[in-house]
Amino acid sequence: MPGPDRLTQQHIARLAGVSQATVSLVLNGNAAAQARIPAETRERVQKIIRETGYVPDPIARRMAKGTNRILGVFTYEPAFPNAHADFFLPFLFGIEEEAQALRYDLLLLTGAAAPGGGRKIFSEENRLRIADGCIVLGKSFDRDELARLVAGSFPFVAIGRRDDAGGPVPFVGADYAAATAELVQQVRGLGHRKLAYLGAIGPAESTADRWKGFQSAVGEDLQLVMAEQDMGLPEDALLDTLLERGATAVFCVELVDALRLEAAARARGLSLPSDFSLVALGSHVRVEAHPTRFASFVIPREQMGRQATANLVRRIEGGADEPVQQLLLPCHPIRGETLGPAPA
Repeated sequence: MPGPDRLTQQHIARLAGVSQATVSLVLNGNAAAQARIPAETRERVQKIIRETGYVPDPIARRMAKGTNRILGVFTYEPAFPNAHADFFLPFLFGIEEEAQALRYDLLLLTGAAAPGGGRKIFSEENRLRIADGCIVLGKSFDRDELARLVAGSFPFVAIGRRDDAGGPVPFVGADYAAATAELVQQVRGLGHRKLAYLGAIGPAESTADRWKGFQSAVGEDLQLVMAEQDMGLPEDALLDTLLERGATAVFCVELVDALRLEAAARARGLSLPSDFSLVALGSHVRVEAHPTRFASFVIPREQMGRQATANLVRRIEGGADEPVQQLLLPCHPIRGETLGPAPA
């Protein structure tokens, strides 16, 4: 007799002395269909399945039922373990938790390697359709692949806001614009009037949203004295320019740049927030490695993962009539230790 991985429904039918159609109904039929099979026959088929360790082929079950209760998870960057691991892991925790609650399994899709070393969802050997749908994560998406997903019928949900790609993209993101604007309001309330903004302003939607929120909150009473996108500059040069221009509140898009600037300031005997305030536009990802608690906001990564999973299952089970949902979750502010009143 073949091993469990080579068994087919025909083998089970022969061993149980029934037709293959009966085995299929026992495995895949609804309650009404199974009720037409005598209880003794059902038990005999199930006994053979238990004894042989037979596991139904997920592809065959998909063909029979239209679903196999598997959700794909694709990340454009390696999920773990690497420098971005702590960024992706909270999303994966939320995805796993919600998938388990909804009784779906997860399939981690690594995709094909692109010529530049990145990842591609679509390739000659892609296994995307083993899953019923897919959650897509990444700091930046391939626009052509996103357009192909939008144009196709395969259910997917992106984590993070995404611009239209030939049509609206279903996503669950964080409201970075509102969170950044709220931090600017806090700075204003503490008497700061000269601000600096360090980091990218695009093209990724997450960085563009931060810049948009910052701009929306800076009125005529606030002056942007420095906006620097080239964060490859030495931290001492950045600090020199900030001090020369009199910036009293500095916004860093990336936490790593806030850490560099803090270290440079302390090396010169400057104190935060006494000499100037420092704001990081994103929450810590490795808190234990960085004792300073920066003024920032909490990105609801686990909640985003849970909500994206719930929305994907809704799209899978609702079919083509399920409307595209675009949801932004609020980020809660952190006052931290690096934001204080403007220096006199």
